[in-house]
This record gives sequence, C-alpha cells and structure tokens, in this order.
Amino acid sequence: MANSVLIGSQWGDEGKGKVIDVLTENADWVVRYQGGNNAGHTVEVGDQKYVLHLTPSGILRPTAKCVIGNGLVVDPLGLAEELQDLEKRGISIDGRLFISDRAHLVIQYHKELDGAKEAKLETGKKIGTTKRGIGPCYSDKADRNGLRMGDVLENDFEAMLRERIDVKNSMLAVLGAPALDADALVAQYMPAFEYLKPFICDTVPMLNEAIRDEKQNVLFEGAQGVMLDIDFGTYPFVTSSSTGAGGVSAGAGVPPHSITDVIGIVKAYTTRVGEGPFPTELFDDDGMQLAKVGNEFGATTGRPRRCGWFDAVVARYSAMIGGVDRWALMKLDVLDGFETIKVCVAYDCDGERVETVPASISKLARCKPIYEEFEGWNCPTTGCTSIDELPEQAKKYIKWIEGLTGVPVSILSVGPKRASTIVLG
Repeated sequence: MANSVLIGSQWGDEGKGKVIDVLTENADWVVRYQGGNNAGHTVEVGDQKYVLHLTPSGILRPTAKCVIGNGLVVDPLGLAEELQDLEKRGISIDGRLFISDRAHLVIQYHKELDGAKEAKLETGKKIGTTKRGIGPCYSDKADRNGLRMGDVLENDFEAMLRERIDVKNSMLAVLGAPALDADALVAQYMPAFEYLKPFICDTVPMLNEAIRDEKQNVLFEGAQGVMLDIDFGTYPFVTSSSTGAGGVSAGAGVPPHSITDVIGIVKAYTTRVGEGPFPTELFDDDGMQLAKVGNEFGATTGRPRRCGWFDAVVARYSAMIGGVDRWALMKLDVLDGFETIKVCVAYDCDGERVETVPASISKLARCKPIYEEFEGWNCPTTGCTSIDELPEQAKKYIKWIEGLTGVPVSILSVGPKRASTIVLG
C-alpha cells in the first residue's frame, strides 16, 4: 500500500500535471484536495495535450478513480465544460469521478467580487489574482455562508442561490461594480448543476476505505505550491488554501498518519506568476532564455511567468514544512544551453545571512540572493532515457541540488512528454 502526496515546492507551475500523470500508472485513486480552477495541470499523451483545471490528472488513466475533495472550491461551469470536453475526446468518466458533497461552489458573484476588490488595491499592493473567484469563495467558507456541492441536491437550492445573489449584489454595489441579473445567472448555472449531480457524493468513506486497503494505491494531487500556501507562503501574495502535504487531511478527510510518501516537485530553476517578492528573479538575457526555452506561460491564464535561478532556500523550506521524502526535478533540459548556471544558497538581508524564508514580506523583499555558480553542460539532455545517458555536469548538478536541499531526486524530467521522464528510484 502506498498513499502518496505530490506537492508543488516553489510558487506553483512546477509541472505537477506531468509527474502526476507518470505516477498514476500505478495509482488506483487520484485525489485533488485543495484549490480551484485557478491552477492548471498540463499533460501531454502522445500527440494529445490536456489542460486540467479541476479534474484530477488520473482521469487520463482508464483504470484510475478520481476524487475532487472537500477542500476544493469548484466552479461548476468550468468543471462541467472540462468534463464534457474529456468525454468528447473519448475519456470515460462515469463511475470514475466523484465530487465531494462538502466542496464549496464558486459562483459568478465570487469572480466579480474578486475583480472588484483587486481593482481597488493600489499599485504595488495588488495580489495578482487570477480573478477566478477563489479567494471570495474561501472567504464565504470561513464566514460560514457558502454554498456546497451537496446543496445542489436539495429541493430548495435555487432559492438558496437567489438569496446569495441578492446579498452579493449589495456587496458589489459598495465596491462600485454592477449588479448581477439573478434570473440570467440561475438560467446559466442550472444546466451545469444538472450535469454534475450524478457525480456528487460523500467521498470521505470511500477514500478511507481505499487507504486502509493494502492492495490500493492512493495519490493525492496538490495544486499551486508551498510558497503560495495561505499560512506558509509569501503572504499576502498567496492563494487561499493549504497547498502543502498538511492540507491533505483537511482537504480530503483522511488521517495524517495514512500518508506514506511525500513527493516534492521543483523545477531546475524557479518561476512564479503574479505579484510579490521573488529573490532570484532575473531581468536579463538569462531570464529571457529561461522563459523562452521553458515556454513559461500559465496553463490557466496564459500569463508570462517570472523566471529566476534555482532557490535552494525555498526548496529547503518547502521540504521542511511538507516532510518531502524525494524530489521530482523538472525541466532540466531548459538549462541545456547555459554555460554557467547559478543557484541561490542563502539570502543577504541588510548584511545578515538568511537561510530560511522570512514571514515578513518586507524583509523578504529586501533579501538578495547569495549565489554559487556551476559549470553548465551546454548540450542536449532531451533524448536521454536514463541517468547514465546524462552529461556528467548534468549529473553533478542533480547531486548538487540534493546536497543543498537534503532531499534525493527520484524523478527527473527532460521534456514535456510522458516518455521524457527518468525514474531514478
């Protein structure tokens, strides 16, 4: 039995979709436990490309069962469209997809509030939200007035929805935003709710039964990354959920001691989307090369990602919080063309050496990277199918990352395809 968690260990966008797709070959269950459709996992299978925002990546494996856990906030329009597209492309979902009746609903008023609040913030204080309504929906959850997937099954659900629309229109008016048409909104959403109803159930018993079954392998799929965690990330420039391994219990309803393996995913360099401090961010030709070769554009929003050298401070911090047992190191091939590669081993803040991520956003913004340089391999790795085929300098770089972070690399990616993945152990 293996109950594994895959978490992003930087600012998200590390390539979780591809690694999850590889890991699902041996998974009986794949579970999303937090976030919403503000995250996208890109998976390439043969000549087919899939971008999944809410659906667990295991849906692309015919035998895996998939769960959208209670810790998610679900955009019903987005999910219905995503599932219908999968069905059109020949992916079976009946009897394979289960949506927690405790997961909260993202409605259009959440998106409108998201955008209106962001617009009110001064330059330099904007969060860089995707405007998908994630924050306002989690706020409703904490404020105990949200709507959940299970409410869709109730006879008075439409009345509940209309009541919420009236309340949110009052809030939008305060923010100077136009009111929503309740009749039009209900007409827009009800077909999606009808489509999703057969998938809604209590997922907690089935997941607990699966993790107790010694013949079952369960994979918990995180979204975003530890540096976007609501508690441990670069607050307030974070998402609104617990993105690390600690979020699994609360987001899926399983006991903490059931987790047997934590896989942290990192790029061989670092990226982030949105606002907030980013100590190793590059504004020179090296940064442009990382972005171009790495095709660094968000899977959900298409926004260009900010790029920088590998930050070992961030990786160590994420490994500590998440109890990372092993790394999945992504996009090593993006570094193929560099004669010199840098890695941040610590920060300098006002003359003080800092070796962890400070809680103070002001202090983190003043942190300057302390780099060590590494001689690049300056030749392709994309055709490599084993560790032995890698250039010697590439193998040394991997060992260097392991030494700096204290975590071994067990999965290595040298390209976007399933086949461009090397399992080291």
